Amino acid sequence: MNVAVVNWRDPWHPASGGAETYAWELARRMARAGHAVSFVTARAPGQSRAETRDGVRVRRMGGVFTVYPLVLLWLLVRRTRFDAVLDCQNGIPFFTPWVLPRRTRILCVVHHVHDRQFGLHLPWWLAAVGRFLEGPVSRWTYRRHTGVAVSPSTVRAMRERLRWIGPIHLVHNGVSTAPPESDVPRSPVPRVVCVGRLVAHKRVGLLLDAVAELREQRPDLVVDVIGRGPEEAALRARLPGGVTLHGYLPEEEKARLIAAAWVHVTASQGEGWGLCVVEAAALGVPTVAFDVEGLRDAVRDGETGWLVPEGGTPAADLAKGLGAALDEVADELTDLGPDTYNMKCRKWAGRFSWDASADRLMALITGADVEER
Repeated sequence: MNVAVVNWRDPWHPASGGAETYAWELARRMARAGHAVSFVTARAPGQSRAETRDGVRVRRMGGVFTVYPLVLLWLLVRRTRFDAVLDCQNGIPFFTPWVLPRRTRILCVVHHVHDRQFGLHLPWWLAAVGRFLEGPVSRWTYRRHTGVAVSPSTVRAMRERLRWIGPIHLVHNGVSTAPPESDVPRSPVPRVVCVGRLVAHKRVGLLLDAVAELREQRPDLVVDVIGRGPEEAALRARLPGGVTLHGYLPEEEKARLIAAAWVHVTASQGEGWGLCVVEAAALGVPTVAFDVEGLRDAVRDGETGWLVPEGGTPAADLAKGLGAALDEVADELTDLGPDTYNMKCRKWAGRFSWDASADRLMALITGADVEER
């Protein structure tokens, strides 16, 4: 088959995140299976317009907003070429049904519903446009096409908040983290790691506030924040003691820091799934997160981590949740039994595979009878 994957960014874009990992891991597996795959995306400064990686043809055009009309024009010119299109909605989809023939199999991939996040990143009038495009316009455009969600939370949000009427199928994230080449011992002092893009809705500032409170009782607490983004300068200006902001790290170095941690934490106000949560679990590290969309699916409360209730005083609640988690993990640092958080995390992460997700996606593309979820 000839397949186009259209996504806002590619994994080498400086602002890439979990959505880019998802789109790329599936694209490269489709290419490996013998399909002709084009990955069509925006072009960051310094990136080439075209290249081939892992058998996938990458085509880059446009910026944050101009990528949408340029991709539609690119597809319109080639409208009879593709058998299937993976239209990835990163807040706003590409509306590919507007330019493609009806025979083209179009799957709209939704990571999470952005309606409550538009206001954090955009002026009010542009946020209103975003909600209109994500809601009524998308609902009408994709009403006859298959929806793909990455978590049960996203399925519910699509039905309840976007009033999505078409079929929705669940295709989970896999796990990308490769274990370090040599064993990494747990840190001898309490150590917390936070992995993710430094953007407003990730609320890394709440973690910094919580750390300041936690270090009053645990002065040896160490915190590693891994990631980059527009909030980096503001966060660096207010780092409390014991916190290191690493920015971007190569995969091997990132894995070593995660593996040495007692606990992984995310303060995000909502996710589609929480890829970093399961990547930490694959290294045996449980996660503390707020009980919000996506993260309540990726974290099995009391087994592979802990969910902190929303609605109180966020920084204080996060500090309390982290403190309790560190106490629990401290009691089993030398225990290698099957009921430890370490082992339960690894078992949970072992349930997710990019190969299995790609197989399920291809079944949807080819029209196989796949159960709707």
